[in-house]
Amino acid sequence: MLRINKIYFKSFFLYFLGFSLLGCEPKTTNPPPNVLMISIDDLNDWVGVLSEHPNAITPNIDRLAREGVLFRNVHCQAPICGPSRASLMSGLRPSTTGIYGQISDKDIRSAHPILTNIDFLPNYFNKQGYKTLGVGKIFHKHAPEGTFEVSGGREKGFGPSPPKNLNWDKKGTATDWGVYPSADSLMIDYKVAQWAKNELLLSHEKPFFLAVGFIRPHVPWHAPQKWFDLHPLKDIKLPSYEANDFDDLPEIAKQIAFKGMMPTTDWAIENNQWKKIIQAYLACISFVDHQVGEVLKALDDGPNNKNTIVVLWSDHGYEIGEKGSFGKHTVWSESTRVPMIFKIPGQPANQIVNTAVELLDVYPSLLELCNLPKNPLNEGKSLVPLIKGETEINRVAITTYGANNHSFVNETHRYIIYEDGSEELYDLRLDPEERNNLALDENTEDIKLSFKSKIPKINASWSPKSFLTINEYFKAKN
Repeated sequence: MLRINKIYFKSFFLYFLGFSLLGCEPKTTNPPPNVLMISIDDLNDWVGVLSEHPNAITPNIDRLAREGVLFRNVHCQAPICGPSRASLMSGLRPSTTGIYGQISDKDIRSAHPILTNIDFLPNYFNKQGYKTLGVGKIFHKHAPEGTFEVSGGREKGFGPSPPKNLNWDKKGTATDWGVYPSADSLMIDYKVAQWAKNELLLSHEKPFFLAVGFIRPHVPWHAPQKWFDLHPLKDIKLPSYEANDFDDLPEIAKQIAFKGMMPTTDWAIENNQWKKIIQAYLACISFVDHQVGEVLKALDDGPNNKNTIVVLWSDHGYEIGEKGSFGKHTVWSESTRVPMIFKIPGQPANQIVNTAVELLDVYPSLLELCNLPKNPLNEGKSLVPLIKGETEINRVAITTYGANNHSFVNETHRYIIYEDGSEELYDLRLDPEERNNLALDENTEDIKLSFKSKIPKINASWSPKSFLTINEYFKAKN
């Protein structure tokens, strides 16, 4: 037996030596990884792992962060659903496409000549041999025709809705808050999760790209009673608010921040509604976190759990009274900062990246993680070097709302420059809530110049296909 083993070992050694000398070592070919992309609508940084609100209860998102890579300083490219999602899915900035406001799915390709033949993220994966599937809100509604091979669609609206609004009933917004309906199974996101779960429990012949789009905590802030019970009103903590916060702001910043159809913080305080609004928003977050958990459990229980990249993101943040009202549409941190997590097979768990990054970086990152060719049109930068522990000192995240209105963030400052040349500058180390505008301080000129060097070289005109513009807010105010 010993002699046979020696003969076997000698033959085995010569076999590998021969391949090595020829430069042809035998390789094991791993199948391409699947991708599960989870998007959440209007979710700001109120998730447990980001520690930005003490009442946040998000055990499933937190667990995903512990299992993967948590990016703590992520910013959207536009502070409103349509242009933010169009940017991420096309790999192009709003300043390149002119999509600054909302846009219907069918109009995206005709919004700008560069988009006519663009490969949206799922289309690019499909061309590389992937099966593409999508359900729920991925673009502004669901997705342009032909984006997914298999579509679960999206139910209309943000319902179900009660026969009559519970607390707020102004035209131009779906904003309302309170307990409704009676069961999770009546919620749109429950149905989205069920569709995704069914697909994740199947074996697929090809690698797949599955996009799952949840709509809560988008208004109306309605959810069943049990999610409100997680957040007792007596325990709710109010964020900080300063009534004179706008005193050092340029006029254009105040005009952009105006949300005429939304409650103001002063109204919410006077009518004893602020804690109730926060409770409802947190209840919706906890509800959607549970649906995320259902999808992740199906991935864990199914045949694809060892070879699937998971990426979770939100399209923009949301102001819950900190800046005088409730909503998005601004370029301060409450509207621009979002959660983002990558979980990658074989990658060490419980990683944290503090570098400023963009949602625009998702597209090139997924291509690199899946060993696919780069898309030369991508304007984002791959996150893979940061995931591997490399540092990048000068990285800046840019948010744009309307032509030539840009907000820049790095690890220490936020700088904003508007179309009329007005400026804001905040030292985030000393002033994380962005209350003290330093833009007029002569000692900040070098900092401002460094940010100005990052202004996008292309600033397209507002696309006629893109609606709900800043000018509409100006007209409403005047």
